[in-house]
Amino acid sequence: MKMHRPSIFLLLSLCLFSIYACQEKSGAGIVNQNLAEVDDTSRAYPDSAYEYLAIPAGGKLSTASRRALEREYNQNADWYTEFRYHDLKGSLQHEPGVTRRDPSAVIFHEGTYYVYYTKSEGESFGFRTGDPEKKVFPWDKSEIWYATSPDGWEWTEQGLAVGRGDAGAYDDRSVFTPEVLAHDGKFYLVYQTVKAPYVNRIKNQVGMAISDSPEGPFKKLDEPILSPTDDGEWLGEEDTRFKVKKQGSFDSQKVHDPCLMYFNNQFYLYYKGERMGEKLTMGGREIKWGVAVADQPEGSYIKSEYNPITNSGHEICVWPYQGGIAALLTSDGPEKNTIQYAEDGVNFEIKSMIGGRSKPPHAAGLVRSLNHDEEPLAALSWGLCFDRKEGWDYLQRFETYDPYAP
Repeated sequence: MKMHRPSIFLLLSLCLFSIYACQEKSGAGIVNQNLAEVDDTSRAYPDSAYEYLAIPAGGKLSTASRRALEREYNQNADWYTEFRYHDLKGSLQHEPGVTRRDPSAVIFHEGTYYVYYTKSEGESFGFRTGDPEKKVFPWDKSEIWYATSPDGWEWTEQGLAVGRGDAGAYDDRSVFTPEVLAHDGKFYLVYQTVKAPYVNRIKNQVGMAISDSPEGPFKKLDEPILSPTDDGEWLGEEDTRFKVKKQGSFDSQKVHDPCLMYFNNQFYLYYKGERMGEKLTMGGREIKWGVAVADQPEGSYIKSEYNPITNSGHEICVWPYQGGIAALLTSDGPEKNTIQYAEDGVNFEIKSMIGGRSKPPHAAGLVRSLNHDEEPLAALSWGLCFDRKEGWDYLQRFETYDPYAP
């Protein structure tokens, strides 16, 4: 008997569906069986953690679920925040032709806020101009200036705080990226220095200047307080920092972004290290932090045997919190854009990520007069940072906020 064509198509479809269903069922069984062999996990976490993270209690755990429970993703909501930004009023507004960047912490003294920052003028051209006098980076041929404010919004630029050294000095090319510590009636500025000529293989250092007043005059120490670890070896004579025979320590080329804290009756100098022959990690640039400790603010500073103390970060941003040190790590490395905490000031643990609709501030200058112990992020309530517009760096104000607040 002759069958109609639609009936043939129907039979073929039913056969194919049956074969596919059998294969799917068989495959699923094999997959589940293989998983069961490696993930027979008993419950080892509180019920609240499973519920908060929407992970079935008493069942199998994927690697992602196990990681969430182990790292307590359900905890530390009070360490999470987002940021928003505002332009300043007065002297520190965007100014074409002028670079203002890398603000220090903001200190409050006798009714006035003070901030110190990198300032330079004119374009920068990079290394390959053939002219050693041309400005290399926005922070090249820079000096440290300061400004004051009655309210943190309206700022007045007051003038030079620390200038470049005389020809031949370790800081004769540039002084930049300052931080300030007010301690026992004195004011300590720490900052990066570069000695001419400014080339790819330059090894910068950290200097210090001291004053009895936040307005100066600041007196420089004769020698740097921190230098790179001298254990790397360049390859050849070409001026490139990526060719090495031996990379050396995490800070074998540069010690950057110093930040001085009085902690546990000692002086902790946090800094960013850059390595000769810098490589990439799973998070991008190979950037880490270190710390050096001294009994007196002028030094001598001894680098911690635990260095490096972070896997990531760029500009140093640290603050005291309930007997320990909290930190904002941005820009570079596999743990970039995290907030971390160390009870001992050295061994940092991740407390939260920075994400959502905002980016973290560049070179955050925190307000030291805020009550840092009030809550984990009280120190980040507001401060200064920098951004770029039309090719020129300028200072801004940042604030934190709760994105879930009504």
